[in-house]
Amino acid sequence: MSTHRIELRPTRPTDLTWVLAAEQYFENAPYVGQWSRAQHEGAIAATDEAHFVAEQNHEPVGYVILTGLENPHLTINLQRIVVVKKGNGYGRQILQWVKAFAFDTLGYHRLWLDVISSNQRAQSLYKREGFVVEGILRDSWKTASGYEDMLIMSMLAPEYRAAPQMTGQATDQATTAVGK
Repeated sequence: MSTHRIELRPTRPTDLTWVLAAEQYFENAPYVGQWSRAQHEGAIAATDEAHFVAEQNHEPVGYVILTGLENPHLTINLQRIVVVKKGNGYGRQILQWVKAFAFDTLGYHRLWLDVISSNQRAQSLYKREGFVVEGILRDSWKTASGYEDMLIMSMLAPEYRAAPQMTGQATDQATTAVGK
């Protein structure tokens, strides 16, 4: 596991070639929706969405998309998290940053996501990080061989606050994130 910390910054249009390749990476493609460049550009420009690139030593290692930044019910969706160098702890660091951003920076009450039932690696990470399964969307992900279920998972602010806190760097970084 890497001991080097990652940093997240708002995605720039010049990052999108890398972002599109990360989605198509063989370990990601079965679990990640394939967006067009225009869809990513829309997410970067939208006031209700946030698109961030995760870097280590100024090299991209992943990205994350959040939706619901203007949700009056203080619920934010982790739309997508993509990591290209598996097994280095980057996914965990990104997820900890997202939690700090959602709960500490934005002051939201609920952070939720959906995950394909066959993506055991992601489910394991989400559970270790305190997310709970709320329900199942049956046959909602079409694959080449049929359909798969998706799990809805979430974390509430009181659960986040009750858990052992992460290192200060992720919290500080999330607090200073400017989004757009």
